[in-house]
Amino acid sequence: MEAIFVLEQVVNGLFVGVNYLLIALGLSLIFSLGGIVNLAHGGFYAIGAYLVVLLFDTIGYPAFVAAPLLVAVIGVGVERVFLRPFYKADPALSLLLTFGLAMVIEQSLRMIFGASPRPFSIPQFLSGQIFIGDFIYSRYRFAILIVATAAVAGLWLLLQRTPFGRIVRAGIQAPDMVGALGISLKPYLTAVAALGLGLAGLAGTMMAPITGIHPAMGAEILIPAFVVVVIGGLGSFWGVIVAALLVGVVRGLTIYFYPPAAEASMYILMLLVLLVRPRGLFGERIARFE
Repeated sequence: MEAIFVLEQVVNGLFVGVNYLLIALGLSLIFSLGGIVNLAHGGFYAIGAYLVVLLFDTIGYPAFVAAPLLVAVIGVGVERVFLRPFYKADPALSLLLTFGLAMVIEQSLRMIFGASPRPFSIPQFLSGQIFIGDFIYSRYRFAILIVATAAVAGLWLLLQRTPFGRIVRAGIQAPDMVGALGISLKPYLTAVAALGLGLAGLAGTMMAPITGIHPAMGAEILIPAFVVVVIGGLGSFWGVIVAALLVGVVRGLTIYFYPPAAEASMYILMLLVLLVRPRGLFGERIARFE
């Protein structure tokens, strides 16, 4: 029976890790290509959660698709208005900009919707449990794992198997060379911002019935997402995936064996990784950041 409890904590940890993963992939992409440390990233996670509540009353279950798509559209506007002027500026300036944007998003949500948490129910057709022998797991959480896996797989195919992905990868490693070939990175920067922020919106949309919806939820998820990026390594797609799952499993097992250290476990893991590999587990050398 103890083995079942341990397995449940591992699976719960993987679930938490997948949530971090969707946020961290967008953070890593935007920073790798544009050099922007987006402290407002968590705000779009919160926007996705609020949008699904608003849209659900009008269009029903399609709101779970429409909300992250709307966040991606908002991301296009944010990239063009706020981020684009800072790609070649001092990184400290973009840091201050996105910090201010994060505060604006949080306070705007608080003014519009109030500070109190908003409840949101799990879709009725996904309520209940899945039984596999003695192992019991939430049907809705299992559905989130499937959707998140599909989203990450789709992003990998886009980056590795399409002309768009080849230019993005080249732009990360050698943007000057891409420019010398007559290719403008501006539309790719916009698309990457939309993808990254859309993934954050997707995570917020799916987690809304589980975590509850409140204005500060974006700030709460942002630090663990940054921890995942640091552990995985800048510029590494697989590094972020491995780091997110590792952080989730370590956190899940820590909850089982020593609950008081659950939150600290990810920071201890980050410290241990950086002591051995300062670039992170799979960090790549990116010339313009050297």
